[in-house]
Amino acid sequence: MERKKYVVIMAAGSGTRMGSDLPKQFIEIGGKAILRRTIEAFVKACPGITVVTVLPEVHMGYWRDYCIKSNFICPQIIVKGGITRFHSVRNALSKVPDGALVAVHDGVRPFVTPELIRKMYERAAHVQALIPVLPCVDTMKMLEKKKDAEGNPFLDEIPGAHVDRELLYGAQTPQIFHSEILSEAYSRAYDTAFTDDASVVSAHGKKLSFVIGERLNIKITTQENLVPSKAILEVIGKN
Repeated sequence: MERKKYVVIMAAGSGTRMGSDLPKQFIEIGGKAILRRTIEAFVKACPGITVVTVLPEVHMGYWRDYCIKSNFICPQIIVKGGITRFHSVRNALSKVPDGALVAVHDGVRPFVTPELIRKMYERAAHVQALIPVLPCVDTMKMLEKKKDAEGNPFLDEIPGAHVDRELLYGAQTPQIFHSEILSEAYSRAYDTAFTDDASVVSAHGKKLSFVIGERLNIKITTQENLVPSKAILEVIGKN
């Protein structure tokens, strides 16, 4: 039996790094809220997908009003965010049944393509956990934080330390899982080492599978990210 598709859209951040009164997920680019563009990518890729949107409790009303005023007609299950991303995902998973395919995606990654989403759901039907990654293109340095005689902090190299760039990949979202696997993994206690869903599932002893992601699938977290975002919008011609 084919697994039903769900997506958990993580949009519970307060947007402090953006330096705006309005959380970053609600900022408009090209006349649409970033969060709306993100959700639209999944709806376009998989018509009939169930959308679970995780929001700060204080902005749930704002988002409902936005959807009505902008005529954004998309059925959503709205879930209150937790004290950390881990707890927010756990809250959302209470709305996802076992036996489904569930993607977890950052609400501020609006440029993920429907093509990648479809490809990942197709592959995820045959593996327990599927993660998009990109090879590292920068030269990496291993450094440690130190303080000088006056107590001023500085970075210093670690003698003999070497990073092989060929082995380094950066993880993106969406990360797609068999829902029962992800729910089991999130039943464990919170750990600060859990930086994404893949790390939670890996700690639970489950094997991860990988696909190459997309360079334009950027995460918008600061004002500086808005400049390339507008340029990307023009390049891909996204309405």
